[in-house]
Amino acid sequence: MHLGPLLATLVGGLVLAFIFGALAHKAKLSPLVGYLLAGVIIGPYTPGFVADTSLGMELSEIGVILLMFGVGLHFSFKDLMSVRRIALPGAVVQIAAATIMGMGLAHFLGWSLVGGFVFGLSLSVASTVVLLRALQERRLVDTERGRIAVGWLIVEDVAMVLALVLIPAIAGSGGEDGFSVPVILGITLLKVVAFGVFMMVVGRRVIPALLHWVAHTGSRELFSLSVLAIALGVAFCAATLFGVSFALGAFFAGMILAESTLSHRAAEESLPLRDAFAVLFFVSVGMLFDWRIVMQAPIAVAATLGIIIVGKSIAAYLVVRMLGHKRTTALTISASLAQIGEFSFILAGLGVTLDLFGNEGRDLILAGAIFSILANPFIFSICERIAGREKFNAVEEKDMDPRTKEIEVADTSLSGHPVIVGYGRVGRMIGERFKALGQPFVVIEDRDRAADAARADGGFVVFANAANPRALQAANVKDAKWLFVAIPQSFEAGQVVMQAREASPALQIIARSHSDDETTHLMKCGATETIMGEREIAKGMLALSVGMA
Repeated sequence: MHLGPLLATLVGGLVLAFIFGALAHKAKLSPLVGYLLAGVIIGPYTPGFVADTSLGMELSEIGVILLMFGVGLHFSFKDLMSVRRIALPGAVVQIAAATIMGMGLAHFLGWSLVGGFVFGLSLSVASTVVLLRALQERRLVDTERGRIAVGWLIVEDVAMVLALVLIPAIAGSGGEDGFSVPVILGITLLKVVAFGVFMMVVGRRVIPALLHWVAHTGSRELFSLSVLAIALGVAFCAATLFGVSFALGAFFAGMILAESTLSHRAAEESLPLRDAFAVLFFVSVGMLFDWRIVMQAPIAVAATLGIIIVGKSIAAYLVVRMLGHKRTTALTISASLAQIGEFSFILAGLGVTLDLFGNEGRDLILAGAIFSILANPFIFSICERIAGREKFNAVEEKDMDPRTKEIEVADTSLSGHPVIVGYGRVGRMIGERFKALGQPFVVIEDRDRAADAARADGGFVVFANAANPRALQAANVKDAKWLFVAIPQSFEAGQVVMQAREASPALQIIARSHSDDETTHLMKCGATETIMGEREIAKGMLALSVGMA
């Protein structure tokens, strides 16, 4: 049976990504290493099976759209405006610095001025997927550092949208209908502003209303489909009608939807596809890589990588520090930006198409992307050692909402109290019960909205990841009477249960479970009792049937 190019690319990419990702994890490396290696193996520059490179890139674009949509769900227009004073000047200065360094290297290689400009610009913009993955792994997306990094990314995205329109005009290929560069720039800016206004005026009303209507149909399948349709549809309209990038359009769609009470459910429904297509992005990067460039131009490859990892990072670090932020914030931003990705590949293709540089320029950009993505986890590790692991990964005083600073730094003096881990739907029901009883309680939560809800219900909030031992200490778990682990993530819940049991052998720990395997795992970790939702629903139904008999 012959597989079509789409199916062969999809199956080959995902299967090999799983195999090599698992091997990388076994070797205690980032799974990203395995995903990239899988791409190299099925790429055109290695023998054997060759996947369709163009299809791989198109599939990975869906991953970028869904990922930016997910980030938008955790963001708000207020968050974006709150970091504009650092994200806007910081991104502009960092882009300028990296572009100048790239132009210097291009001049050394004998390229044209415009070719050097495009080459330098391609080294200045970070990968959306890599940056967000790094922040999510360290639970930094909802912190001030995370908001700055995402805001920085949005500024870079807008700058690249402008660059893609202007470069053909600068290169002398005619521009749009013969218009001058200033006119083209003005038209592009107007399109971006028009899209933003359209989303704030029309999208703000239509998108949440549509999702609420679908939710009331009671069909989970239709709800999942509506989330994907909103993310992909808005991204497509942004690109085709307004000339804005797919990623930026999806981000705005998520940010608008974040105002809905269904945003958390929407994020959950889109998560599996976001992860799958993000993996395809790394596979597609590996497919593009011609490994022979490393032997043909090792000095140029090293210089390109130096600009991305060292030059760009130093520029970002200095800007953040000059604007008055802490060293930890500066290190986080520097590490986040020390790689390149999606827009870099588009610019590389544009440079070759316009004959601004040859295949060597494209291969140098791809080599820089591959090696910087591989190095990024190690760069974060170095920053962790410089700043101290606890300070780097935990939510700092500077990262917190002003309303939570006092709560975070001060341990609770309560004793014999309940502690609730996670204040979602389950945690909030527990908290409301203790509120009705007049019983003071402590909530450990790391999401702004959930923490606000806990404070509104009278809870003493520890704003941190519950798996951090410092969070359990701040909640005074050793003197507590009950611990309710209401988060759905079983692995993280097991860590919380284990640490709490070590702190207090007599503590009553009641944990949330979704399966028999999770129940066994949590009980082994030290839970006193577990509650499995499906089992309790069945018990309730049987109890009602007995009462009605």
